Order: sequence, then C-alpha cells, then structure tokens
Amino acid sequence: MHVLLGIDMGTGSTKGVLVDTSGVVLASETVSHSMDLPRPGWAEFDAESGWWREICTVAAALMVRMPAGARLAGVCVSGVGPCLVLCDDELRPLRPAILYGVDARATAEIDSLTAEFGEKNILQQAGTLLSSQALGPKLEWVGNHEPDVFERATGWYGSNSYITAKLTGEYVMDHHTASQCDPLYVTRDFDWNRQWAQRICRHLRMPRLVWPSEVVGGVTAEAASATGIPAGTPVCAGTVDAYAEAFSVGVRRPGDRMLMYGSTMFLVQIIADYHSDPALWTTVGVEQRGLALAAGTSTAGSLLGWLQGITGDAPFDALTEEALEVPAGSDGLLVLPYLAGERTPVFDPHARGVVAGLTLRHGRGHLFRAAYEGIAFGVRQILERFDEAQPAQRTVAVGGGLQSPIWAQAVSDITGHPQLVPEQSIGASYGDALLAAIGVGSVPPDTDWARIVRTIEPDPGTRDLYEDLYRTWRELYPATRDVVHRLGAG
Repeated sequence: MHVLLGIDMGTGSTKGVLVDTSGVVLASETVSHSMDLPRPGWAEFDAESGWWREICTVAAALMVRMPAGARLAGVCVSGVGPCLVLCDDELRPLRPAILYGVDARATAEIDSLTAEFGEKNILQQAGTLLSSQALGPKLEWVGNHEPDVFERATGWYGSNSYITAKLTGEYVMDHHTASQCDPLYVTRDFDWNRQWAQRICRHLRMPRLVWPSEVVGGVTAEAASATGIPAGTPVCAGTVDAYAEAFSVGVRRPGDRMLMYGSTMFLVQIIADYHSDPALWTTVGVEQRGLALAAGTSTAGSLLGWLQGITGDAPFDALTEEALEVPAGSDGLLVLPYLAGERTPVFDPHARGVVAGLTLRHGRGHLFRAAYEGIAFGVRQILERFDEAQPAQRTVAVGGGLQSPIWAQAVSDITGHPQLVPEQSIGASYGDALLAAIGVGSVPPDTDWARIVRTIEPDPGTRDLYEDLYRTWRELYPATRDVVHRLGAG
C-alpha cells in the first residue's frame, strides 16, 4: 500500500495529511500559528523556528500513524507565497521571512523598479505589474535597508522551497512560485529573466527551476532524524498553497476557477492562452507549461475576526445568528474591506476600511452582514476582469469560510455565479498529496480526487437589490481614496 504525505504551511496553521492512492485521507495533523506584524505594513514569519519546526512536528506525528504494512511513497510541501527567505550557506535564515502581498513595506522599491524597467516592459515580460505581491521589490528592499543581511545571504527561497531544501539539500524553485517573483521571471517563456534577475539578485544564485510535481531529491539522513520521514523518501517540489488547493479540487483545465475563502480571498482561473491584465496576476499554473490568472484580497476572514474582537469576542455562532436576521443589503450599510490596504484589482497598500451608511438603528449583526457583502462585492469586481479574459465554465469554492451560511451565499448572490462545493475540503495539503502521488508515479498524471457534493445557487430574489448596491459600492473607493490616504499619512 502506497501512502503520500502532503503538508501545507498556511497563513493560520501548518496542516499535514496521509492519503492513499485512491484519495482517502488516513490521518491528519494541524499546528496553529499566526504571522508577525512588527510594524505597520509589515508581515513576517520565522522560517526556522516556525515553518521548519512545525513541519518536523506534523511529520513526526503522522509517521507514527502510518498504517501497518504501508510504504511512504512520496512527500510534497506547499506554503504561503510568494515569500522571501534569505539564507546563508548553512541554510540558516538571516532574517524573518517577508510574506506575500499582505507585506507592503517595499512601496518605494516598487516605484523605483517600475521606473527603471518600465511599466510596459514589466507587463510584457512578467505578465503582471509590480505590487505588494511581487517578490523582486522585497529583495530590493532588503538590499537597500538591510545591506549586511543581503551581503551575507547566499540563497533565496520561498516558503515551500526553503522546506524542500531542508528536506533534500536541493536549491530549487517551482515554476509557479517563480512566476510570482515579479519581475524576475518571463511568464511567456517559462524561464528566469536573466538580465533583470542579475540586477536585483546581484550576487545571489538563481534556484533551479522545476515543476511542482517533479521529484527534486530524497530526504536526507539529517532531515529524517528531525522529521521521522524515512531517509531517501522522494520529495516533490510543491508550490504556493492557493494553487495546491486549486489542484486538490480539480481546478486544472482551462475555464476552471477556484474561490478560496480564508483569511484573505484568493482566486485562480486556468486559461488556455497567455493573457495579461494590469489589474490581475498572470502566472504559470501547477501543471507543466500551464497558465493561470490569479487575484487576491488583503482581508477576508481576517476582517471577520477583527470585527469579532472589537465587538466583544462573542462566539461566531451567535454573531452569525445576528447577521442572518439582517436582510440582504444590510439595511443600507456598505463596507470597503480594505483594513490592510488592498491587492487586486485596486493595488493600493494605503487603502483603508470604510463603513458607509451607519445609523443608530444598525447593530452588530448589520456590521457582520455588511462585511460579508463588502468582501463579496470585491470578489465580483475581480470576476468581471476574469470574465473579460475568458469566461469560466465552472467555479469551485473551497476554504474554511464555507462554514458560514452567509459568506459564500452572498458571493453567489452578488456575482450571479453558482459555486460547486467538493466533498473533501482539507485544502492545499490534500493537493500536495496528489502532486506527490503523480510525481512518484503512484497514480496516472490525470488523476483527480475531487468529488462535487453540492452547489450554491444565486438567489434571484436579491439580484436587483445587489445590482444597485454594487454600483454604489464601486463609487466608495474613488470617493474616499484621497481622504483615507491623508488619514493614513498622518
């Protein structure tokens, strides 16, 4: 019996699963964590004492639960991204990892690199304009602000490639993650942009490019001792967590789309032909030479958690009941959910949250429902750009936010798109296990473990209401942008 180990390092936890070749989950293990926010606009995580320690904990816990007579055929790890982990020759991180688009420290570097290379050239080469999601400006930031750290570094990694290096000793990066390291990668060519990479990375070597399901090496004796994974076990490259999650639910063919409900909203759509849009991210897909469009908000579930905290830390069930009593449209309350700036399609790290229409008759339930609706309006704004590129054939919904009876329904009502819900909602670690199974040859390359069990249909009774509110919601950001920028600067 072949068993696969998939582990994902997400925003709020590290989760691992043991899965057999038919897709049955045999065991799972989770360790919770939170990102570090040391300064406004910064988001970091300790790669060694955080990610690596958690990988060791999760793997060791799962290895003792291997079924009798089973053999671990392969391992694959995904993680949040794109992230920047700078290490020395001994693979020791020289500073905390700088996280993906929620870290907006490199605004000056975004502007300077855009001026240096040219906005048109960047869009043509990378397929995506520079934003807080881009890794190149973060490398430039470390070079500018922490030159001693930058000079001591000999390698740079993403979250998953750092763990792959710890497991195998191999210095690699998967093509998808590389395609998010703008402007270091030419998306059309599936290769590094050597000239720009040399300019930004300076003395740092470029990782060897591999595909997410590709076996890059075996677990070393040292890593086996730390994790409990048998030495020599094949390790696949892995990728960014959202794409591993899309893979886990069968979002693999052109026209397939995933909506991921989590701390942020993340959206992935597989496309047949290369397409770039300055309001989206054009990336390489998980499968060899595949392409995708992606988008992500800066808050989603994190906004709901914040609201829960400032309104008395009531149980979510109680808050949900209050919000369910509020009619669609929240009695005229609108929320811009930009409490951490916004990524696509606004790309404004200085954006701020706005609540419009408050009256004395509004209560806590109104705020919660309006927050869900504000997130859903943002999703609609993104999907309109996706549909201009290539209309989706189907939309699959995943993530912990599906537990809310309001959130996903609001998205379907506001966007008009039905959403398919799969039976297995474990997430990216399940996709990692499938990538490992394909990579080591335990299953055929076209294997799909996803099974759809229900559909969230739009409520036609709310269509006209939400059409009117969406038009008003879209006016809020341009109407308040200058005001909140001034407030933020103060």
